[in-house]
Amino acid sequence: MKEFNNVTISAVANIYFDGQVTSRKVTFADASVKTLGIMMPGEYTFSTVEEELMEIQQGNVSVLLPNSDTWQTFTANQAFEVPANSSFKIKVITLADYCCSYITQ
Repeated sequence: MKEFNNVTISAVANIYFDGQVTSRKVTFADASVKTLGIMMPGEYTFSTVEEELMEIQQGNVSVLLPNSDTWQTFTANQAFEVPANSSFKIKVITLADYCCSYITQ
């Protein structure tokens, strides 16, 4: 999905890792939520509460998913899922533009 209609966007950014990762919350009419953000090159660890679908819009990242010892590479138009109540490591190789969807059960 390249465009969202009929949404509310938070004017205040979520800022992580000393400004190296930022995102903005997008809320849809059905109350579902996504975040749109940018990750600068570097290595980060994120924790999840809900299941997440991370879609890489632009850039190049390597990801170490929970219960895995193998890094996987994702580039533009690729995605990966992260289980709820877990954490994952990500190496951002080139500036990454991403969309994160929160999957509620």
